[in-house]
Amino acid sequence: MSLRIGQLPDRTPVKLTVSVDPDLASALADYAVIYAETYGAEEKPETLVPAMLEMFLNSDAGFKRARKALHARASKGE
Repeated sequence: MSLRIGQLPDRTPVKLTVSVDPDLASALADYAVIYAETYGAEEKPETLVPAMLEMFLNSDAGFKRARKALHARASKGE
């Protein structure tokens, strides 16, 4: 049988533990407050950070090029 969409990728969350300095923790807390004021929905900083990281990585053209090259080398067995 053929379907329009392929099998969905693994979407199991991977938990990472990250330590940040006090200034960054404060900035993330402030961001969460401003987010709540803007959208009327409270979110904890740890809930917002994955979206922030994804947006950052998606906007980094140098990272995209280097990652593509990395995967190309890996698929060639280098």
